[in-house]
Amino acid sequence: MKTSLPRKQKGAAAIEFALVFVIFFAVFYGIVTYSLPLLLMQSFNQSTAEAIRRSVALDPTTPGYEAALKTVVKEELTRQLAWIPAGLNFNVDTDATTTYTAGVLKVSINYPTNKLSAVIPFLTLPGIGKVPDLPATLTASSSLQF
Repeated sequence: MKTSLPRKQKGAAAIEFALVFVIFFAVFYGIVTYSLPLLLMQSFNQSTAEAIRRSVALDPTTPGYEAALKTVVKEELTRQLAWIPAGLNFNVDTDATTTYTAGVLKVSINYPTNKLSAVIPFLTLPGIGKVPDLPATLTASSSLQF
């Protein structure tokens, strides 16, 4: 006696795969697209803090102290962020600022997230919106009062 149960199950595996694949792809896409901005933020925070630390070694009685501070900071930021690929269009001269006023040295990086669109495809999903949903700029700063 032959049962017709297997015939009724034809296509069930394909439907289950399609449903599971959509969920898997959404999670995978989220991990991949949010990992680069998070890595950049960690690097920006680390590099600004390290630039501040390196500036402490500079003697305050040095002639042209403020210019020397900015040079030390720029060199350290360039060294720390040398790993960033050219495709991300990161430029220390335009994306980083160094100010020294009233004995406070502040180093900040403001990286526009629209530069990431060359590497990360931004999707607009119905019901969810833009993925990845990032702020207009990735900002990191460190300061030190001398």
